[in-house]
Amino acid sequence: MRSIFSGIFLAILVVFSACSPNNVKVDKDLQHFFDEKGVVGTFGLYDNGSGQFTIHNIARFRDSAYLPASTFKIVNSLVGIETGRIVNEKMIIKWDGVVRPFPMGDSTKSWNKDLTMEEAFKRSAVPYYQEVARRIGKDTMQFWLDSLKYGTKKIVSKVDVFWLDNTLKITADEEMGLVKKLYFNQLPFQKRTQEIVKKVMVQEENANYKLAYKTGTGTLENGNTLCWIVGWVEENRHPFFFVMNIEGKPAANITSFRLELLKSILKQQGFLEGKR
Repeated sequence: MRSIFSGIFLAILVVFSACSPNNVKVDKDLQHFFDEKGVVGTFGLYDNGSGQFTIHNIARFRDSAYLPASTFKIVNSLVGIETGRIVNEKMIIKWDGVVRPFPMGDSTKSWNKDLTMEEAFKRSAVPYYQEVARRIGKDTMQFWLDSLKYGTKKIVSKVDVFWLDNTLKITADEEMGLVKKLYFNQLPFQKRTQEIVKKVMVQEENANYKLAYKTGTGTLENGNTLCWIVGWVEENRHPFFFVMNIEGKPAANITSFRLELLKSILKQQGFLEGKR
């Protein structure tokens, strides 16, 4: 049994060096959340205190790699700050005046203005980060992808689109591993760099919990829409790391309910209500 599970969780072992059959729970009770929304997907949760994983759809979590879409803004931010292309979260890049179409969701009105790095991150403004990537340059960006062992690592298209066009891919367990290392300042960047990115990832904070995440939305080769959410939920200063990706037909507009779906799952796991 141990040898079977060793193969199953090889990718997770590489990231955490702590995963075994004894600390992984495949939770089939989560299936109905995906069924109710008419999507396929995966969800993973890691309890840093106990070392326990809770996973839905382990094959997709472990073996299936997808374009990172705007979750790559985490890495783009880290590299930008580390190299000085982003001075800090208040650095403004002026809008170039181009009104771009936004095929999934509302208009890009929130993008069509001068933005700080923090605003661009939270609004997931693609043009801001495309400009950051151009300022970083392909060779420097490739160096950091190699250093991080980020997904498939290769930049085979333009430096300002490679995370959007299905040429770079990453698995859910790799996404989770990245944010876990970020939380503990274990990535190969200065502490200041990591602290800034952690700060802008916080989306909700109240007396009961802190919820930090980055979303991502893209179109797969099969034409379906893919949505990511990756980050952590912290209660009583105890972090739990999560990743979710879901896939559906374009007409389903899955961006409209991805956060609702994530929160439903987290509440089923006992989060967001001050009970942990």
